[in-house]
Amino acid sequence: MKSSSVSLSADPFDATWLKRASRGLDAEGQRLLGQALDWVREPLESARASTGEPLAAHSAATVLILAELETDAATRAASLLSIQPESAAELARRDPMREAFGPEILTLVQGVGALLRLSAMTGQAGAHGEGDQQEMQRKMLLAMAADLRIVLIRLASRLQSLRWYALGHATCPMDFARETLSLYTPLANRLGIWQLKWEMEDLSFRFLQPDTYKAIARQLEEKRAEREGFITAVIKRLHKALADAGLRAEISGRPKHIYSIWNKMRMKQLSFDQLYDLRALRVIVADERECYAVLALVHAIWVPVADEFDDYIARPKPNGYRSLHTVVADTQGRAFEIQIRTREMHYFAEYGMAAHWRYKEAGARGGQVAASGAYDQKIAWMRQLLSWKADQRPDDVVVTAARDPHIYVMTPQARVLELPAGSTPLDFAYLLHTDLGHRCRGARVDGQMVSLSTPLKTGQTVEIIAAKSGGPSRDWINPQLGFLASSRARAKVRAWFNAVELQQRIAQGQALVEKELQRLGRTAINQEQLAQQLGFARADDLYVAVAKEDFSLRQIDAMFQAPEPAAPPSDEPRVYGSGAGSVSRTGKSGVLVVGVDSLMTQLARCCRPAPPDAIEGFVTRGRGVSIHRRDCPSWAALAQRHPERCIEVAWGDTGQSLYPVDLDVRAQDRPNLLRDLSEVFARLRLRVVRVTTHSRRSLAHMVFTIEVRDGNEIRQALAAVNELPGVEASRH
Repeated sequence: MKSSSVSLSADPFDATWLKRASRGLDAEGQRLLGQALDWVREPLESARASTGEPLAAHSAATVLILAELETDAATRAASLLSIQPESAAELARRDPMREAFGPEILTLVQGVGALLRLSAMTGQAGAHGEGDQQEMQRKMLLAMAADLRIVLIRLASRLQSLRWYALGHATCPMDFARETLSLYTPLANRLGIWQLKWEMEDLSFRFLQPDTYKAIARQLEEKRAEREGFITAVIKRLHKALADAGLRAEISGRPKHIYSIWNKMRMKQLSFDQLYDLRALRVIVADERECYAVLALVHAIWVPVADEFDDYIARPKPNGYRSLHTVVADTQGRAFEIQIRTREMHYFAEYGMAAHWRYKEAGARGGQVAASGAYDQKIAWMRQLLSWKADQRPDDVVVTAARDPHIYVMTPQARVLELPAGSTPLDFAYLLHTDLGHRCRGARVDGQMVSLSTPLKTGQTVEIIAAKSGGPSRDWINPQLGFLASSRARAKVRAWFNAVELQQRIAQGQALVEKELQRLGRTAINQEQLAQQLGFARADDLYVAVAKEDFSLRQIDAMFQAPEPAAPPSDEPRVYGSGAGSVSRTGKSGVLVVGVDSLMTQLARCCRPAPPDAIEGFVTRGRGVSIHRRDCPSWAALAQRHPERCIEVAWGDTGQSLYPVDLDVRAQDRPNLLRDLSEVFARLRLRVVRVTTHSRRSLAHMVFTIEVRDGNEIRQALAAVNELPGVEASRH
């Protein structure tokens, strides 16, 4: 891009300047530019920019840069009107400028002023900040520009400042150059404004690393003009060869600039001699068949460099990018790169998913860069507007930019944060820190006190006023009141209230449990152990279940009332004679004992028989006949040792008698498991007289002692328990 510098000694707005600045404008556009010049000529006469450059010269040169980019008259006029001393800039916020130039120009001028203030606040943060903060500042810069022409004016102004420093009028501050590389050149790259990008990169690199810059410049075998001449000659030769072959193509090319050379050497750890694409060409043809025809022709004219060919048409990049890349060398050994693609591939690469900035800035990730859809649309929109005339595709131009679903605001330390559109100071506080959000009581936006429900706008600076302690208000999660727009912040408020409610339930349940233990005279018991015996992992879970009435305190009473399990029979059995003529009913057990008259019976606790289980009797010393299930291991052991002590028994008329039965339950430990099991037994109207639990590695093992009348109730209980997900039950 040609330098647009303006002489400092002469009038920067002379007739020659006006002719260059008006290039490409119609009569109405020229009139608008002249009107803007009359508006600012006097205020700019003796004013200087923060860099020390005379504002008149700076403004004139910036307009010439915009003219070379073929921007519209409104952009050039707004550029003049926005670069003013502070006192004159105040007019941009008043009625005279609106009346003189209309709302479109006023919006552009105010937008440029906002970006200037942003640059002043984030300059140092942008220069030294981490990559994510730099990216956030780029997004914020774009989001602040309701019209992306504002960004273009800002880029042109920054380039002119760098040119002024390059002329030696003053030493360029390091932060100024760093901010250019971290904030402005990536934006120029993403917008596809290569003319601004490479010059800003080279100038910033020259100020930041002058020795490296000079070393690379010395290594180049040709001067830039000579390299451009080489590319011109290559294009001319290729054009002739294509014409002779009956192929029509667009050919363009430009040499690599110094910063790009250094960056590639650094990123890929290459020496200068290993770089093949110091000179590069792009060939655009009609269809894929012609792409390969051009490739064959190129390889016939020049010598292909080994291992430097990539067919991204047959094997597209993950982001969809398609093109042929080859490196060839002429007879003197000078290597250069040629990219061959169709118009459709080129358009997709420039504006689609595979836009040039994606795979260039993503590095080794191959273009997998995440960005918001609206953000990408704004970039594509601007790039289409800039290349409208060149591409001659007016039907494809998007004339309106999509609404950005995010806003970008700053902390007092100039840190940029991204929030959903419509966010409030409360959303901002919760994004900074959850505890700060809980304690938030007020906020200042751009130094002014505002309510916590005030919607924030991109570019504002927010300061949170917080109490030393305290929590949120329930009003904050009321969508009708508009305190929070972020679902993340609302979730944090709900979590706070859930935690408070949990503590209240724990305290309430603990008081009820302690009151019950006091009634039972068991105040000395360890409540953690009590909770585990009742099937809970810890005491707090028991307290919550009691407070929510998911667990009855009567089960605590029942646990203490249940008899201790008896030890296996170890006494020496007493020998009784048996006779077939004596049969009698004994006790409430409803068991008929054959051959023994009026003999006391008891149900063995080791197997807990119940009708209609097959049963056997064993005569014990002092405790009568112990009744076992026929499949009881203890019975089998006793029968093997003392077969003469065994006695034949059978069930009599049990009537309404109840029999304790043990059910063995195994399941994945989870919240509310004990409650679900208890509900099953309650639904079947079965009384639970005892529960023992063991948990290990998230597996729960429980033994429920229930009272049943017969085997049918046992089968119903097992079937109902086994219907619960992840639960297996069997007879103990």
